[in-house]
Amino acid sequence: MSILSSFEVEFIPVGEGERSGDAILARWTEGDVHRVMVYDGGTKASGQRLVDHIKSHYKTTRVDYVVNSHPDNDHASGLSVVLEQLSVGEVWMHRPWDHSQIIRDYFHDGRITDESLKVRLQEKMAAAYKIETLAVEKGIPIKEPFQGMNIGPFKILSPEKDWYLHELVADFAKSPKKKESLESMMESAASTMTKAFQSVIRLIAEAWDMEYLRENVETSAENESSVILFADFAGRGVMLTGDAGVQALKRANDYALSQGIYLPGVLNFIQVPHHGSRNNVSTSTLDSIIGLRQNEEELQYTKTAFVSSGAKSETHPRRMVVNAFNKRGVKVYKTNGNTIRHHYKMPTRNWGPIEALPISKEVEAWD
Repeated sequence: MSILSSFEVEFIPVGEGERSGDAILARWTEGDVHRVMVYDGGTKASGQRLVDHIKSHYKTTRVDYVVNSHPDNDHASGLSVVLEQLSVGEVWMHRPWDHSQIIRDYFHDGRITDESLKVRLQEKMAAAYKIETLAVEKGIPIKEPFQGMNIGPFKILSPEKDWYLHELVADFAKSPKKKESLESMMESAASTMTKAFQSVIRLIAEAWDMEYLRENVETSAENESSVILFADFAGRGVMLTGDAGVQALKRANDYALSQGIYLPGVLNFIQVPHHGSRNNVSTSTLDSIIGLRQNEEELQYTKTAFVSSGAKSETHPRRMVVNAFNKRGVKVYKTNGNTIRHHYKMPTRNWGPIEALPISKEVEAWD
């Protein structure tokens, strides 16, 4: 058996209603030792579920790596619970407030100082800053994850450091008040839209040879800063994407190719980005990372994808995204209030099977 041939990836449910978040565990075997990584922690409640799951199923209180993919609350909040209750080897997270001297030049307001910007970012990203504070208190090493670095067997494919510092972090640091107002409006609109899903969302037919994903979609700079990880477990590639969008995914694929990694040929498991949002993937992106669409008559499922979605969410994941993965031979499963597990040569559990999401004949129209 290869030293890295056995592994498991588990998605812990986040939220009880419409909102979604990520709380993910990865465990693998190095010789006779199991290693554990927590990739995002969701809310405080899901952070507690992570702790309980590790103690109950992994029989340990030790986590080797804690990774915060990006500073959004629905990814960072639960990690503080992990740090408070378990022994942690390393914390991997971005600390944009430590780069205030660099990004201050992108502001036109001369009243902003390095220190005031640092404090503003810490307050705005309070859940992520809490992780740093706890790690420092406990003497846990903190490392910033950038392209080319390794977290155990996982290679960081994105973000590249210069892109992060000189484009991404500057964008999500600009005009904080305006940004917060926009986010509040979007959350309110999303909630209203979800409640009236059946009456507001227009569905259109999608045949096998059609795909309504768009190439010019955009997501926030915070989402694009997500840490994209890839590991090869004896020919079974695992890829975690956070809330990454098409820019980050393209850069991740370009870097993988530069390292001799052809993702469609080795990928076995992938996290569907941003809970299955149609604003985070495109046809060309999926073609390059997963592979081209197959013929309907010859479809063979060779890959697995998990998506974190709230138990009552009607918009996560989008049908057109699920269809796109299916047509490329990827079975898609969602948390939907449950813990779901993908594993190879790891201890079995008395858990029942779950149903993969089917291909839909109708998908959501863009307008």
